[in-house]
Amino acid sequence: MSNEKDWETFKQRLFTKSSINLNDYKPTQMQRRITNLMTRHGATTYLAFFDMMERNSQLYKEFIDFLTINVTEFFRTPEKFDELEKKVIPDLLIKNKKLSIWSAGCSIGAEPYSIAMILNELTPGVKHRILATDLDTEILGKAKKGVYTMNELKNMPTPRLSKYFKQVDGTFQLNEDIKSRIEFGRHNLLLDKFESGFDLILCRNVVIYFTEEAKDALYRRFFASLKSGGVLFVGGTEAILNFRDIGFQSYMPFFYRKP
Repeated sequence: MSNEKDWETFKQRLFTKSSINLNDYKPTQMQRRITNLMTRHGATTYLAFFDMMERNSQLYKEFIDFLTINVTEFFRTPEKFDELEKKVIPDLLIKNKKLSIWSAGCSIGAEPYSIAMILNELTPGVKHRILATDLDTEILGKAKKGVYTMNELKNMPTPRLSKYFKQVDGTFQLNEDIKSRIEFGRHNLLLDKFESGFDLILCRNVVIYFTEEAKDALYRRFFASLKSGGVLFVGGTEAILNFRDIGFQSYMPFFYRKP
């Protein structure tokens, strides 16, 4: 397929165009995924593919979507969301009546909206801060609209579905009250500055292709962004093996607490 020099130039050009640094991703997986997409579009080298993207903004958008793997749904891994609702958030609310929460890599908005529903039921009338960020502006646009398919809502408990959504032409539209509780923004986890003072950070199914070094740096930055007593919630295949070195305490599987 393409040679090493070709790949290096491709990475540099992509970084210049998108601020996405492929050096932070595992090369074998990334090259395999990109090669699959290239083959689908009939490109035989990375640079030929890059030139195609320069000429075709739709292809570039598809590539960025593909790179930032926007696979998500409401209440993904329901048993973990159950722990979040019954244990983690109530624990945090004992210390702070108003929570500051960050959904990092929020994709189509399913995660921050799920949190907003939980908080609406646990603390009616309280205004918490929920920040939801993603690298992909296209996907943030979809998140802000709050319109979903049945498949994206397959883990949604029926009472919540009827409480928060109305069915329109085969799609489900989220009510304005829940939509208004989320603050959306574009953010590159590997590059941009982090805010601090969060009670809860969710970063799930985002780091799957990151190198170990990139992950370690990211988790250290999350640690610094949490209040003491704050919790980091990661995806079901993303246990942090060196959580103690970073400073976290184990709280429950896939939940880590800052002392």
